[in-house]
Amino acid sequence: MQKANLHPDERTDTVNFGIRLIEKVSGLTFGTDALLLASFLRAEKNSVAAELGGGSGIISLLSLALDKFQHIDCIEIQESYADLIARNAEENGMSDRLTVHAADIREYAVGERCGRMDAVFANPPYMPLSGAANAFPEKNIARHEVFGGIEDFCAVAARLLRYGGRFSVVYRPDRLIDLITAMRAHRIEPKEMILVCADAKTPPSTVLIEGILGGKPSLKVLPPLIVYRDTREVSPRVYTDAMQCLSETGKFPFRSE
Repeated sequence: MQKANLHPDERTDTVNFGIRLIEKVSGLTFGTDALLLASFLRAEKNSVAAELGGGSGIISLLSLALDKFQHIDCIEIQESYADLIARNAEENGMSDRLTVHAADIREYAVGERCGRMDAVFANPPYMPLSGAANAFPEKNIARHEVFGGIEDFCAVAARLLRYGGRFSVVYRPDRLIDLITAMRAHRIEPKEMILVCADAKTPPSTVLIEGILGGKPSLKVLPPLIVYRDTREVSPRVYTDAMQCLSETGKFPFRSE
């Protein structure tokens, strides 16, 4: 990458599956949640998908690198991040498969766009507005429900999906009831769920759920994913076999495709 392509307060990193990622140093950077959700998404041949709230675009980029979808529409309300997603797509030769929309997800899901997506996915804000605000506005928008909460994300997903399409989310376990309630309120039936724990002694910190628009009630709870073999007191920490497999292949080893 040419250094001239970088804006002030940006850096580049090479992450999983050879993705070259431009990131804002003071903004949200690549983390485990992105890798987990991209790996959790089911591969659907010749499919079209939408990401609600793209950030740097990393989840869409990882998904395309893993050939999960043919094309993704990535909707991001912050114009600086929408520009970042476009540049990341260009950097990785994915501009023809990733279309960026600088828009509020609630305003994007109208008209002819509705009912045509095979899949919708999101890493939505998980903190209510009553929570302590982040000092950086961009992080505050990404983490707090400034431009819509989980009810809005589920409503938009339901409008965009075709009947039988999949909605996949990475979220926080303390908001799990809110998530499931919102999904069902918009006819998205939760079908598979995985809890993620940092290590065997730590309560779950992340939950992944896949729902189907118009699906019948029946939730399959898969074995929890343990990320590290050891506790946080050990450094450097070592991945479990399951997490190592996921990071190398983009698949959950105990989940059927």
